[in-house]
Amino acid sequence: MGVLPRCPVSLPTRSLEGVEVTPTTPRPGRTIRSANRIWPPQTRAAAVVMVGFTALLYLIEFVDVTVFSQRLDNDGIQPRELSGLDGVLYAPLLHHGWAHLSANTMPVLLFGFLAMASGLRQWMAVTATIWLVGGLGVWLTAAPGSVTIGASGLAFGWLAFLLVRGLFNRSVLQIALAVLLFFFWGGVLWGVLPGQPNISWQGHLFGALAGVLAAWLVSRADPRR
Repeated sequence: MGVLPRCPVSLPTRSLEGVEVTPTTPRPGRTIRSANRIWPPQTRAAAVVMVGFTALLYLIEFVDVTVFSQRLDNDGIQPRELSGLDGVLYAPLLHHGWAHLSANTMPVLLFGFLAMASGLRQWMAVTATIWLVGGLGVWLTAAPGSVTIGASGLAFGWLAFLLVRGLFNRSVLQIALAVLLFFFWGGVLWGVLPGQPNISWQGHLFGALAGVLAAWLVSRADPRR
């Protein structure tokens, strides 16, 4: 995914029709493989994408509250019901009130932005993996009669992706970032365990597992691996 700089080569001097020629290759500067980056290469574009996505969540919640009286909340994931399977697509976009959305805002912005370190295309693939695999996990395992909504599954998936990708990539920089993230945000990982009422631990758990899967798939897609 990234290209390592070639070692400079200096060929022996030779004579060509009486002219001294010493062909050399230019010395490229030191670069970091895209697979090992910890910061988006196009910072402004990454920030615009995440702010735009978060603004979309707020717009949907505003429409849900003002126009639909929060009836859109019923369009989330309804486990093991074919009619509720399309909720896998909608659930991360819906929230049960402003407090729910507010609690998810900072993790979504931060983790989504950092997960864009290898570019928008890879981020879209990682996000799609977390979105679909995490949602299907909820659909298969959530309590009967429940409806699961919220972007916290995405946030857990991005966080798990950031925590483990350095191990798969053997990147010291990414491992250092993972340690820093774990220090500040590691406590939220308790959310993958059952016990908190009205909290979808299945969404958190399968979002995190999907993030690990995405990190592994990304490392396998690196042509140097």
